[in-house]
Amino acid sequence: MMAEPEKITRRELRVKVMQALYAHELSGDPISHLRETILADVREATPDYEYAARMLNAVITRSETLTPWVERHLKNWDLARIAVIDMVLLKMGTAEFLHFPEIPPKVTINEMLDIARAYSTDQSNKFINGILDAVLDDMKKQKVLEKSGRGLIG
Repeated sequence: MMAEPEKITRRELRVKVMQALYAHELSGDPISHLRETILADVREATPDYEYAARMLNAVITRSETLTPWVERHLKNWDLARIAVIDMVLLKMGTAEFLHFPEIPPKVTINEMLDIARAYSTDQSNKFINGILDAVLDDMKKQKVLEKSGRGLIG
C-alpha cells in the first residue's frame, strides 16, 4: 500500500506556482510542461492541485487583463524594469483578488510579501505591498471584487 503524500501548505503551493510562472517567463515552456514538473509532488484531483492549477491558468491566460491593474499604479517605474519575480508576484496577487473569492485580500497581500522576502530583493516586499494595496483600493472603488464573508472585505 502506498503512503499518503505529505500535505503541502498553501504557502508552499504559492511558491511552486511562482516558480512555474517564473520559469514560464524565462523559458516560454508550455504551462502543461511546467505543471507536470513543478507540481509533480502535488497529487492531482486534490484541493492543493486544484488551487495551483487554477492560479497558473489564471495568471497565464489572463495576463493581459492582470497587467493593466498593476501598470496603473507604477509611479515613475517602467514595467520592463520590474524584476520578473516581482511582476509574477504582482500578477498572482491580482489574480487572487479577482479570481479567488474565497481568499481574503489581506491573506493574499501577506503571502505575496512573505514570498518576496524569501525570493526577491530587499526592497521588493515594500514595492509589492504598495502596488497590491493600490490595486486592491482601485478594485474596491470599481466594485470588481467578488469577495464576501467574514474577513474577505475590509
